[in-house]
Amino acid sequence: MRSPRMELLKRTGSLVAVALVLGLVGGAAAQEKFPSRPITIVIPYGEGGGSDQLVRAIQEPLRKVLKAPIQAVNKPGGGGSAALQEFMTAPADGYVVLQHIDDAATLFASGKIRENPAEDWVPVAITQITFNQLYVRPDDARFPNWQAFLKYAKEHPGEVMVANVGSAGSMERVAMIQLEKALGFRTTQVGFDKPAERYGALIGGHVDALFEQPGDVSAFLDAKKMKPILTLQNERAKGFSNVPSLKDIGVNITPLLRWRGFFVRKETPEDRVRILEKAFKDAWDSREFQEFNRKNFMDLTDSYRSSGRARTLITNDIKTYQQVYKELGLVR
Repeated sequence: MRSPRMELLKRTGSLVAVALVLGLVGGAAAQEKFPSRPITIVIPYGEGGGSDQLVRAIQEPLRKVLKAPIQAVNKPGGGGSAALQEFMTAPADGYVVLQHIDDAATLFASGKIRENPAEDWVPVAITQITFNQLYVRPDDARFPNWQAFLKYAKEHPGEVMVANVGSAGSMERVAMIQLEKALGFRTTQVGFDKPAERYGALIGGHVDALFEQPGDVSAFLDAKKMKPILTLQNERAKGFSNVPSLKDIGVNITPLLRWRGFFVRKETPEDRVRILEKAFKDAWDSREFQEFNRKNFMDLTDSYRSSGRARTLITNDIKTYQQVYKELGLVR
């Protein structure tokens, strides 16, 4: 018969053994090579648009850098908000990366989402920053140029239909509202979550104009199916010297830019964040991705931001949108 003391020693020894085993397992997990399995990039918009093109272009360079498969999943809907549930409920281990755009700042600034993309997420990198343009069909006799478009819109208030993304507080819609207020005209904004639907609506004559970025519609520009009539920045853009800028048409507003970046949850281990940050920079620097950026007019601005600079850009954007929303009466 074992004494109480011997029984206690046996039980204590077992606990120590279990603790040692757990410690070894925990240590092995902590030292797990990252990444050791596929990484999934969640895209909050449909196939064919700028976000989808960006992810597909950086996917292979990123795979080469990380030496791990990179999966891309499109989750369109809600003006960029439908994909957030999958991102926020996934483990914060660096294996699920969210690709998002400036709509993340507008969604937070307008109160449509609770997560602050500059604080509740970690921006690993912003890989594209670009300007916006207004496009029409080249064969639309009503709009040979911006002056004709403005004249027609003033004479037919609310009749001109402009395709953009679905969210009422999106950068596209806010920029159009600013432009309309500055020049005294009014259009009807038509939202499409899927880029292909936006582009098809213009080409098919279902809308009169499209608010978009040149890189996203470069194939349509090359095919002469769209033409820009206004560049929404203060100076004429390289490659579009015949397209008037805001300064040219006498409008003094702060141009709102399109940016696209990659995020992980803020609880993600710091070492994995640093690995991903370096990997995205190396992939961005690759010959393949730089060729994609040049082809899509993404080399016309300083279009890369590392984690710290990305956080600053997003924070400033949120402040700008909050102020603009109040001025336009979109929020209290």
